[in-house]
Amino acid sequence: MEHRKLNGLEVAELGLGCLPLSPVYGPVHDDESIALVHRALDAGITMLDTADLYGEGHNETLLGKALAGRRGDAVVATKFGILGHRDDGGLYVDSSPGYARQALDASLSRLGVDEIDLYYIHRRHPDVPIEDTMQTMVEFQAAGKIRHIGLSEMNAGTIRRAHAVHPITAVQMEWSLFERDVEREVLAACTELNIGIVAYSPFGRGLLSTSADRLRSLADDDYRHTDPRFQGTNLAANLTALRALTRMAEAWGHTPAQLALAWLLAKDPSVVPIPGTADVRHLEQNLAATGIRLSADEVAELDRAVPMGTVSGERYPGRGMADVDL
Repeated sequence: MEHRKLNGLEVAELGLGCLPLSPVYGPVHDDESIALVHRALDAGITMLDTADLYGEGHNETLLGKALAGRRGDAVVATKFGILGHRDDGGLYVDSSPGYARQALDASLSRLGVDEIDLYYIHRRHPDVPIEDTMQTMVEFQAAGKIRHIGLSEMNAGTIRRAHAVHPITAVQMEWSLFERDVEREVLAACTELNIGIVAYSPFGRGLLSTSADRLRSLADDDYRHTDPRFQGTNLAANLTALRALTRMAEAWGHTPAQLALAWLLAKDPSVVPIPGTADVRHLEQNLAATGIRLSADEVAELDRAVPMGTVSGERYPGRGMADVDL
């Protein structure tokens, strides 16, 4: 697998989003999850992406078990700043220096590591200057507790302010054929500042990788029951839009998910997608997508087939969108 550079941090071109290894999309089993992480590492994936929020710490603890004896094979990325979900769809966010210190020590303990390779500010509280949080992150780096600093779901202006305090290694944003807001301003800012982009939900939370029948019959505990893009007329419209991608994928000999990954890898040399899965079969399919090299004309054809703004519905329910682009 080829590697890419995220402003000083070299990783394999495909990472692993570990969120599905906690019970978010349905039941999971730790032994199977650990085996999946090992398979990903064996195949050359290096970046393992988690957060203290995922499974209320379960995800980091699981990853710590998976890394026993294999720490040198992995680039560990985790995040802090989200304490939980509000009833109105928004988030409880704390990006203050005091909470950052508490969160970092807890993550180091759960992961069982002395140093985190890439530590993200998961969300920013609007009342906490980004400069204050960044100064704390620099302190963590000087103390040898983290190697690189990242931001998640922040706007171009905040990225520039943070980068002025200390170079940002990567910005994590949702980016897929169905979600392309990053291309409006954030991509240009990151390109200018030589910041890498880590793309989460490259399959649109399953819209680009799961059959229509499965999307209509999600498990009772699948969080997508609250996702606006999976509800009623929104889901019907999005499945209609998916047909264009499906036809192209079939004509080109790939699955829609593989074509979506190949498109993202071809969009920019500094992007690293982190598709998440708890299914080793899906992991193997994702790995195969790294062998697909799309031409500029093919990328443009996909852009036209699924243009920006195609998806129906907001990314988050209720007031959830108030916590991004800050």
